[in-house]
Amino acid sequence: MKPFFIFSLLLIAGSAWSQSFSAAEIARWKAQVQGISITRDKWDIPHVSGKTDADAVFGMLYVQCEDDFGRVEDNYITAIGRMAEVEGEAYLYQDLRARLFLDTNRVKDIYLKSPAWMKKLLHAFADGCNYYLYSHPEVKPRLIKRFEPWMPLMFSEGSIGGNISAISVERLKAFYTKNHSTSWIKTDREAREWEPVGSNGFAIAPGKSASGHALLLINPHTTFYFRSELQVRSEQGLNVYGAVTWGQFFIYQGFNENCGWMHTSSAADVLDEYLETIEWKEGKPFYRHGDALKPLRIEKIKLWYKDGNAMQQKEFDAYHTHHGPIISEKDGKWISISMMNEPYKALAQSFLRTKANGYKQYNKAMDWRGNASNNTVFADSKGNIAYWHGNFMPRRNPSFDWEKPVDGNNPQTDWQGLHPVKETVQLLNPGTGWLQNCNSTPYTAAAAQSPDPKKYPTYMAPDAENYRGVHAVRVLKDATDFTLDRLIEAAYEPHLPGFESIVPALVQAYQQSGEKTPRMNEAIELLRQWDFKYSLESTATTLAIYWGEKMLSYTRYHLPADEPNDALSLSEHIIKSSSAEEKTKQLNLVLDELSRDFGSWKVAWGEINRFQRLTGKIKETFDDQKPSLPVAFTSSHWGSLAAFGARTYPGTKKRYGSVGNSFVAVVEFGPRLKAKSIVTGGQSSNPNSPHFNDQSKMYTEGKFKDVLFYPEDYQKGANRTYQPGQ
Repeated sequence: MKPFFIFSLLLIAGSAWSQSFSAAEIARWKAQVQGISITRDKWDIPHVSGKTDADAVFGMLYVQCEDDFGRVEDNYITAIGRMAEVEGEAYLYQDLRARLFLDTNRVKDIYLKSPAWMKKLLHAFADGCNYYLYSHPEVKPRLIKRFEPWMPLMFSEGSIGGNISAISVERLKAFYTKNHSTSWIKTDREAREWEPVGSNGFAIAPGKSASGHALLLINPHTTFYFRSELQVRSEQGLNVYGAVTWGQFFIYQGFNENCGWMHTSSAADVLDEYLETIEWKEGKPFYRHGDALKPLRIEKIKLWYKDGNAMQQKEFDAYHTHHGPIISEKDGKWISISMMNEPYKALAQSFLRTKANGYKQYNKAMDWRGNASNNTVFADSKGNIAYWHGNFMPRRNPSFDWEKPVDGNNPQTDWQGLHPVKETVQLLNPGTGWLQNCNSTPYTAAAAQSPDPKKYPTYMAPDAENYRGVHAVRVLKDATDFTLDRLIEAAYEPHLPGFESIVPALVQAYQQSGEKTPRMNEAIELLRQWDFKYSLESTATTLAIYWGEKMLSYTRYHLPADEPNDALSLSEHIIKSSSAEEKTKQLNLVLDELSRDFGSWKVAWGEINRFQRLTGKIKETFDDQKPSLPVAFTSSHWGSLAAFGARTYPGTKKRYGSVGNSFVAVVEFGPRLKAKSIVTGGQSSNPNSPHFNDQSKMYTEGKFKDVLFYPEDYQKGANRTYQPGQ
């Protein structure tokens, strides 16, 4: 063994990550679990009960580790910036990105200054994870052998990606490897064609429901298995059900007896890039701010990374202005970034809102202003429905264009505090009797009763409309007498408005073309007669999806950098910026591809679009020769409210879903709460479990199970009731 590798192992083993647990710790854990009960219902969903909130959090983390310790650990390896230690040098700059904003010393200081109630929860988090490792010695962590109470402060954002993901790893690497290119490097999201992620939320007022009670649709679109379904209760007033992001101690999207909340990813402008003017004096960097020349703060960041069987270390000089860390360079200017960096506030808000008893308390929880990446769709048992577009919102000088990097030298570009919640874009009980958000503009959230854009700075809601937003307004605006089942029907309505303009443009282009073939004639006629609704049996859906994807690729490739690239604008570009020959050429290529892969171009959508769960691993594999289920829903890009992002994988010709509808629930807030839910696959990540695929067929068919919210319901037919460690 190389001496350097021995030294590396000793260094890591001697850190706070050692798996040795003291006798006092073990005794304390064993005493605490006496007040914790876990009931696994007939779907194996855990219902955790504790005397205190801390007891409930202990049990909550224990059951998450039971169900998928790998995902719990991986989320923390990512959050604390140590993924390169297990995956290698390719993850080094992802780790650097995490460490630029929060290092362990700062987080430990925040933890030490946290109030007693939060410290109890933080310790319960660590204790639940560590007691799982102690009682399951057969589990071998990849890296984290001991969880620490400060860790959740580095993972306080339950959204998929969170704000930090807006920072391009490629741009960061180019800067910190001294590859200071003067050409602008596109961000990670801009650089690839990616399946839209986000969410749908619908809230229905009592006047539009059959029962006279408010209803809520919770429909996150994430990578599959990104969240787990569970319920957690305590004698201190906690009683919440929903979806929890692996490793967190709060229900992220869910409900209690009194109210429910659905978070959708927001495009509200909550971060800004600053062009910094750098000057060097005696080998040290300074930056201009008004008339002052200020020194950059330089922080040494040391990162380990796996290199074959050895561990290597790389050291970075991380630069900071008062705006934030330096993340890239453009045309000789260094670029810093400002974003929310208040982990305690984010964590406190995320937990406290789960105990809200209605709109008033939930709105008060928003005063923490710790939610920087989400919109919120809300309903409560008093009949209120509400919407907030974002939450954390910096106050800015409106004379600047905040969609572009601004001059960091000008003090007028500095943030001027935060907007109070009452100044942000929001809705309460609109006259429509419904509201929605599908990662779209808030200015269509309730049709004519939507917020007035003239009343708000443009940076508060630069979001574009999308086809899900268009679709949602259509299915809600004239509907009445909503029940849970009718709300599910609305959420799975199969129309695809994204094809309403581009398919007729294709038909017209073909009719005007000179060269025609029997095969193309037949395909065009199928598309001409199509009702724009997906179905398992529809060949037109197959043709439209394949052709639409080719046209999107063609259009994005030729689209000028300053042109809008939202879904509706891309459709306009497809129609106006591609020739009739190009449109028909791409359909011909689709027919060739389908014929080559499936023996005929006449392939029903359900034959190609499949759901498959084989291993339960974080990186799932797919196989055309193994069982899979047909799925009718499509990519959310085309307006499919029930989103299913699928593609081919190495060795497959069929398409397999990996992102879209995940945990989905509908809730009615009556005197006795009623709810239904469904998840991808099942509760367990173990392929040998009967609960690995027991919800798969229901999921693919848009069918839901009853939520067993009350003890008398989930204890009936329960798989088992036990305490942690049993």
